[in-house]
Amino acid sequence: MNVRGVAWLGVRTDRYSVMTRFCRDVLGLREVHDDGRFGIYDTSDGDRLEVFGPGAPTGPGQFDTNHVVAGFLVDDLAAATRELTIAGVELLGGRNDAEHSSWQHFRAPDGNVYELKEIRA
Repeated sequence: MNVRGVAWLGVRTDRYSVMTRFCRDVLGLREVHDDGRFGIYDTSDGDRLEVFGPGAPTGPGQFDTNHVVAGFLVDDLAAATRELTIAGVELLGGRNDAEHSSWQHFRAPDGNVYELKEIRA
């Protein structure tokens, strides 16, 4: 597996409106989506921060043990997921596909949830 960087962060918070204002107005991130409980913010180089407030949809076990989930960028999600399986790592949920990216949540040995992320052009 070749991890090329951290391309995604997910943050669960009970202070949704304060956090989304901070992302937009202080950090200067570009707001892609905000429905009052789930917000998407992009950096200038395309990395993404997603803010999950009360009632926001989340993946199975995504924020059970940690409030921040990092997404590690990989070239080949299917191959990287196979490597996790071979290593005996607990996979959470299935492989999820979006329009131009896919991801796989997993529980690392520290007990926290992380994800592998593949971005397609």
